[in-house]
Amino acid sequence: MQTKADVSSIKRGPVVVALIMGAFVAILNETLLGVAFPDLMKQFGVEASTIQWLSTVYMLVIGILVPVTALLQQWFTTRQMFLSAMLLFMAGTVLCGFSGTFELLLIGRVIQAAGTGLLVPVMMNTILLIFPAEQRGGAMGTIGLVLMFGPAIGPTVSGLIIDSLSWHWLFFLVIPFAVLSIVFGFLFLTNVSTLTKPKVDLLSILLSTIGFGGIVFGFSKAGESSWSEPEVIWAITAGVAAIALFIWRMLVVKEPMMDLRAFKHPMFALTVALMVVMTMTLFSTSIILPLYMQQAMMMTAFAAGLTLMPGGIVNGIISPIAGRLFDKFGPKALIIPGLFLTALSLFLFSGVDLETPKGVFISLHIVLMIGISMIMMPAQTTGLNQLPQQLYPHGTAIVNTMQQVAGAIGTALFISLFSNGTKSYLKASANPADPQEAINGLVSGMQGALRIAFFVCLIAFILGLFVKKTKAPEGEQERQPAVH
Repeated sequence: MQTKADVSSIKRGPVVVALIMGAFVAILNETLLGVAFPDLMKQFGVEASTIQWLSTVYMLVIGILVPVTALLQQWFTTRQMFLSAMLLFMAGTVLCGFSGTFELLLIGRVIQAAGTGLLVPVMMNTILLIFPAEQRGGAMGTIGLVLMFGPAIGPTVSGLIIDSLSWHWLFFLVIPFAVLSIVFGFLFLTNVSTLTKPKVDLLSILLSTIGFGGIVFGFSKAGESSWSEPEVIWAITAGVAAIALFIWRMLVVKEPMMDLRAFKHPMFALTVALMVVMTMTLFSTSIILPLYMQQAMMMTAFAAGLTLMPGGIVNGIISPIAGRLFDKFGPKALIIPGLFLTALSLFLFSGVDLETPKGVFISLHIVLMIGISMIMMPAQTTGLNQLPQQLYPHGTAIVNTMQQVAGAIGTALFISLFSNGTKSYLKASANPADPQEAINGLVSGMQGALRIAFFVCLIAFILGLFVKKTKAPEGEQERQPAVH
C-alpha cells in the first residue's frame, strides 16, 4: 500500500532551509577536521596513514549506509528521516567532543557519519521532488552556495581554534548549530515523499555492506600499510565479489533495494562515472594540501586555513551562478571549461615547491575550486534529470554511494602515493636524516601524487566531452507538484 504525500501546497522555502541547515553542519564538521590532522597526529601519537581513518571511516560508513537510504525513504517520511539523521549526527558530535582517546574519537565519527549518510540523500531526493527539471540547476546552485560556506570557513575556523584552544572545540562549536537545525526541522519540515513500504531484503543489505565496506577498507589499509598485505588483498577481493553478487541480486529481485535500472539512462550512467573520477581528485587534494602546507611549508593550522579560504569562498559564489547558467545553456557549457580549469590547476600544482610564492598557491587553489564548482552540481543534476520520478530515491542513493566510495578510495590511494613518494625520495637521498631532506621528501611526495591526480582528471575530461542536456521522461513534467 502506498502512502502518498500531499505536495500540492508545500512551500519550498522552509523545506529547503531546514535541509540546508542540517547539511551545512554536517559538511562544516567534515571540513573543520582536515586542518587539525597534524595536531591530532601529535596528540595521539599516530602517523598520517592512521589519522586519515577519521576521514576514511566517515566515508566508509556513509558508503555502507547510503545504499540503504533508497529503501528507508520508501518506508519513513522526510521528516522522520531528517530528524533521525540529525539526532544521530549530534550524538556523534558530542561523543567526539568529549573523547580522550583516538579510538573513542573514531567511534564518534562513525555515529556522525551514520547521521550524514541518512541526511544527504534525503536532501537531494526532496529537491528533485519539489523543483521541476528546468529549475533544478538554480536550486542545486543555491544549495551549493550555502554548503560551500562550510568548506570556505571550516579550515580557517579550525586553524584559529587549534592555535588558540583545544581540538575538542572543533566539535563543541558544531553542537549549537546541530540543535538549531533539529528545532527548525521539527517546526517546519513536511513530508514530500511517497511511502511504498517495499519488502526489506536482508541479503541485499548484507551484500552491499560487505561489498562497499570491503573495497573501502581494503584501499584504506593499503594506504596505511602496503598493497601486498594479505588483509588488503582479501578485503578488496571480498568487496568485489560481494558487489558482483549485489548487482546480480538487484537485477533479479522484484523490489530491489537499489534499482540499477537507473543506469539504463545513458546520461545518468555517464555523469555518475564522471563524478566518481572528480570525487577522487577532490578528496585527494583536500587531504594532501593541508598536510603539505603544515609539514613542508611549515605553516600554522590557522595560516593553512586562511590559504584555503579564498578558494572555498569563490567556490560558493560560483555555485549559484553555475546553476543559473546550467538552466539556461545546459551542462556542456559549464562542464568542459570546468574540467579544463581543474586539470590546469592540478598540472601547475604538481610543480609547486618550497620556492613557490604563497600567492601563487592561493591562486591555483582558487582556479581548482572554480573548476570543481562548474562540474559537480551540473553533472549531478544532468544525470538525475533523466530519471523517472520513481527512480529518484534510487538515483540519489547511487550517486551518493559512488561519491563516498570514490572519496574513500581516492583519499587512501593518494595518501599512499604521497607517503610512498616521500619514502622513495628519502631512500635515494645521500643524507635521509637531514631535516631539510625530510621536507624535500614531502615536496616530492606531494608533486608525485598531484601529477597522478592530473592524469586522473584527464579521464574525467574525456567523459565530459560526451555529456549533453537531459530532460525528464515523457509525462514526468506534468506530474511535477505545484509548489510555491
